[in-house]
Amino acid sequence: MPILAGATLRDRLIACLGAALGVGLTGFICVLATGHDGHIPAIAGPIGASALLLFAIPASPLAQPWPIIAGNTISAAIGVMTAFLIHEPALAVGVAVGLSIAAMSLTRSLHPPGGAMALTAALLGPPATAAAWLFPIMPVLANSILLVALGWVFHRFTRHSYPHVPADAPQNRHGTADAPSQVRVGFSANDIDAALAAAGETFDIDRADLDRLLRQVERNALKRTHGALTCDAIMSRDVISVPFDASATTARDLLIRHNVRSLPVIAADGRLAGTVGLRDLVRRGDAIAEVMTPAATARPETPAVALVGPLTDGKTHAVIVVDLAGRVAGLISQTDLLAALARALAAKAA
Repeated sequence: MPILAGATLRDRLIACLGAALGVGLTGFICVLATGHDGHIPAIAGPIGASALLLFAIPASPLAQPWPIIAGNTISAAIGVMTAFLIHEPALAVGVAVGLSIAAMSLTRSLHPPGGAMALTAALLGPPATAAAWLFPIMPVLANSILLVALGWVFHRFTRHSYPHVPADAPQNRHGTADAPSQVRVGFSANDIDAALAAAGETFDIDRADLDRLLRQVERNALKRTHGALTCDAIMSRDVISVPFDASATTARDLLIRHNVRSLPVIAADGRLAGTVGLRDLVRRGDAIAEVMTPAATARPETPAVALVGPLTDGKTHAVIVVDLAGRVAGLISQTDLLAALARALAAKAA
C-alpha cells in the first residue's frame, strides 16, 4: 500500500534527496551566516518536519510557502513569549502549542511543524539574552525562507508544481452567463461543499484539486464503460490541411471553402506543427507560423471518449489524430464525437 494516495517509490526517493539537500544546505548557509556562534543555533529541529512536507507532499496546502514561513515564525514567537510569561515548563509548552495552532489558523498559515516549533521555543526557557529573543528570526525565519527557496529550485527540476497552484476551474469562454458545458451535468461546486460538510472531517487537499480529481474520476469511468470505441473508428481521414509556410489568406480561403473551424498546419517534414482557425487569423500576421496555436492530439488507438475533455473546453473544435511519427492520420471534430457517442449510447440502450 502506498504511504500516501498517488505516491510512488520514485516520488519518495526524490523526496529523500530533496530533503537531504534542502536541510543540509539550509544548515550550512545559516552556520556561515552566524559565524559558528554557539549561542545562536544554526537550524531549528522542526525544520526537518517542514522539509518532509515541502519535498514529499509539495501539493499539500500545509506545505506552501506562506504556511512554512509564517507558521514556523509565528509559532516560534509565541513559544518565546509563553516561556517569558509562564515559568512552569509543563504549562508553558502546552499553552504555546495551543496558542500557535490558534494563531496559525487565524492567519491561514497552518503548518504542523509549527506546533513543534512553539514547543521547542518554550522549552528553551525564559529568554535571558538578545539571541534568545531573536530565536523566531534567527534561526527560524531564516531557516524557513532558505528551505522554501531551495524547495522552489528543486521542484523546478523535478517538474512538480511548487508553489502549488490548483488547476483552473472550467470557464465559459463565450462571454455569457451560462455555466461551462463541462459542469452543466454531474456534480457542482455546491455538491462538493455539501459532501465536505457532511463528512465532518478536514482533508489535506485543496478544494480546487478535489474538484479536478473528481472530474477526472468521472472521465475515467466514462472511458472504462465506453472505451471500446477508438479514434481510428470515427476519425475523418481525408483531412484538409495547410502548409506551415502558407499565407493567412490561403488558410482563410480553405476554412471558408470547406466549412471547417480549424486546419492542421503541416511542417516541411510532414509532421503536425499546430492548428489554425478563423479566430487565430483575426490576429495580426501574414504567415501561418505567426498565428497558429498548439494542437490537441490523440493516437488512433486512443478511446474516443477520452476526447470529451478537450472537445468541451470551450476553445478546442477538433482533435488531430497523429501516428507514431507525428504525421496527421485523421481528425475528430466535436460533431464527429457527438455522433459517435450518440450511436454508442443508442446501441447500448437497445
